[in-house]
Amino acid sequence: MISLYALLLGFVLDLLLGDPPRFPHLVVGMGKMISSLEDRLRRLFPQTPAGELCAGAVLAVSLPLFWSGLTWGLLYLCNRAHPLACLLVESLFCWQCLALRSMKEAGMKVVAALKQDDLPAARLAVSQIVGRDTAALDEAGVIRAAVESVAENVNDGVIAPLLFLLVGGAPLGVFYKAINTMDSMIGYKNRRYLYFGRAAAILDDIASFIPARVAGLLLVLAAYCLKLDGRNAWRIFCRDRYNHDSPNSAQTEAACAGALHLQLGGDAEYFGEPVFRPTLGDDDRFPGPDDIGWASRLLYESSFICLLIGLAVKGAILCR
Repeated sequence: MISLYALLLGFVLDLLLGDPPRFPHLVVGMGKMISSLEDRLRRLFPQTPAGELCAGAVLAVSLPLFWSGLTWGLLYLCNRAHPLACLLVESLFCWQCLALRSMKEAGMKVVAALKQDDLPAARLAVSQIVGRDTAALDEAGVIRAAVESVAENVNDGVIAPLLFLLVGGAPLGVFYKAINTMDSMIGYKNRRYLYFGRAAAILDDIASFIPARVAGLLLVLAAYCLKLDGRNAWRIFCRDRYNHDSPNSAQTEAACAGALHLQLGGDAEYFGEPVFRPTLGDDDRFPGPDDIGWASRLLYESSFICLLIGLAVKGAILCR
């Protein structure tokens, strides 16, 4: 039961505090470790496609195991000292596995810039939450990019970590967080990471496969709860959820596009290279800044639904 209470406390901490800028964060530590290991592994293995594949595979396997093992060991020692210490430390891990408030705040920075008619500031704000190049985006492009990012992070930032935390507590939640952090840093199909980042990208696809589909369904349910167009969210989810190179990203983006009657996806530039993608949803109307706010409400609503259902199911299992 300690893991269940820790998850609930961690969720509340994320709602209240988000990611304080001066507070040490797991993702920062993981990011520094990824960068350091990448440099060392590239020097250690041959600079060939096969060599880069092997080097990336070593990183993809070692990083999640290291952080998960470190979390388990720390919780084991805390539990030996006192169960309350274990609860508090595991709550901190659960908090740092989630990104609910920080994602909403990042989206609202884009909204604030757009409402002040400051397009350069909006481009800068959205560049903090997307991987694509933003320098040439117009207002509609900025809004679509922000909505896509919020929709994708329904899974990556909340639902997937929640499900892993529910199943295996903080060690499994940290395991997923390490995988997702790797994918966000090196899981690109560009010249630098085409081979080196392939194992990380595949591992993230596997880890997110079930959570992404759960997240898409939760977004449809959230659309009904928020009195948006839940029926259209379901229609577009069923129609467009595979319109992406990734088997998972479009699951939530399609549901969000349907709920808001927006067209998302399409062509974009990453690191100066064009990427051609199909669209998601129908171009029923021109996007506005408020759509980012609605995407954030969908993020919150689907997260609350997931937490309540998860706690109920896990509590029933533990009380049998």
